[in-house]
Amino acid sequence: MGPIRGLKRKKKVEKYADQYTPLHSSLSLLCPSDWWVDFSKRISATSVQEGNSVTFESLFKLSRKTFNYICSLVKDKMMTKPTNITDLSGEFLSLDDRVAVALRRLSSGDSLSAVGESLGIHQSTVSQITWRFVEAMEEKGLHHIRWPSNQEDMEDIKSKFENIRGLPNCCGAVDTTHIMFCLSTSDPSSKVWSDLENNHSMILQAIVDPDMRFIDILAGWPGSLSDSEVLKSSRFFELAEEGKRLSGKKLKLSNDTDLREYIVGDSGFPLLPWLLTPYTGRGLSDYQADYNKRHFATRKVAQRALARLKDKWKIIQGVMWRPDKQKLPRIIFVCCLLHNILIDLNDGVQDEVPVTHHHDPDYGQQVGDSTDKSASVQREKLALYLANKLPS
Repeated sequence: MGPIRGLKRKKKVEKYADQYTPLHSSLSLLCPSDWWVDFSKRISATSVQEGNSVTFESLFKLSRKTFNYICSLVKDKMMTKPTNITDLSGEFLSLDDRVAVALRRLSSGDSLSAVGESLGIHQSTVSQITWRFVEAMEEKGLHHIRWPSNQEDMEDIKSKFENIRGLPNCCGAVDTTHIMFCLSTSDPSSKVWSDLENNHSMILQAIVDPDMRFIDILAGWPGSLSDSEVLKSSRFFELAEEGKRLSGKKLKLSNDTDLREYIVGDSGFPLLPWLLTPYTGRGLSDYQADYNKRHFATRKVAQRALARLKDKWKIIQGVMWRPDKQKLPRIIFVCCLLHNILIDLNDGVQDEVPVTHHHDPDYGQQVGDSTDKSASVQREKLALYLANKLPS
């Protein structure tokens, strides 16, 4: 999955969320006005800690407003044939029921059987509902992951990045994370998916804005590839090399030095004119060390975003059991969409989720395989500029 473009702005998203009204299913079954009261009663006591009452926010880790907005996005796709989806007691599942089942599966990371048991639904029904939800979100939620479509939005991003630790004209932070899973030892593709830490994994590459929103993602490549190889396989790389990304307004650092737009990434990525990495090695000068500190603080937003993504949507946090490797990238993508929706709707419940910087705690730092000479010059001049040592 390469860059995903969208058309709608945040204000329009919030307008849709405010306009949501209770929906009828295609079976003309009206969802109860207080749907949650009925739904919570069906939750098995084994799904919550003894002595604690379950609340909507504690179960789904999002607000009712966000839940309603998600329902409004997927209603048509979720309620098409077959419509006779029921729980174990034979009761038809409303739109709210179905969205709740899918969100619970994605957010808890529990197995199909565990989710089904806790909600009184057969595991095959959980699987069917979850996949239909993924398909619906792919179709109706695309506009929540997009590269900034106008200069005004990009200038806002640059300003926020500069406010972190002073890096000017920065348009994004890139990082990768591994989605781990188990494979059968007899699987002929086992070596392809085996990464440097001897885990089977799939890579998610994400470019993030200062608000931890994903503005470009790529998922699906095997964990055996390096960060540099994944980047160079991406549509974003192709667009940047062609001058169709990061080709906006330049910043004048001195009379003879202009700083182009760029993103920042760790030393696992190649140093390029549009991708600045930190200095490596020993014996760095004071201004180079200072640049590295600013660079680290700025790119940390990508680490935090990926950590929050995995902590929130736990289906991609742990070790999945023999997943369908064709469907997994689509599940990852929808989790990224949901991550952005929480940000776009200013969902306060997500602020209660602790933010760490460790989305891949067991993985060591990679080292990029190439350095561009012009990029080295640009990085050096930026470092000098930040230290007030660049000749005017």
